[in-house]
Amino acid sequence: MVVGVGTATLRIAAARNLKDIRRLLKSLLARLHNRFQVAVAEVGYQDSHQQAEVGVACVSSNSSHASSILTAVMNYIESETEIELISFRTELL
Repeated sequence: MVVGVGTATLRIAAARNLKDIRRLLKSLLARLHNRFQVAVAEVGYQDSHQQAEVGVACVSSNSSHASSILTAVMNYIESETEIELISFRTELL
């Protein structure tokens, strides 16, 4: 069993307040969960008006599959128009 963990740092320039960030993140997290069957949560920068940090986790039978899931998640986040991906770190456990 392999656990893949990813951490994405995001910039949300269009957000004017925390309510805007929460609305955008809630939508993104639901879409990531439904599309890739991963666990996702906001894990950092909870008080920032322009940044957010999202944690992603998946479980797989092999490391290449877990890595490909995390890469697909990163590519999906990069394709978002209202959200800028600053960094994405992965780790396989």
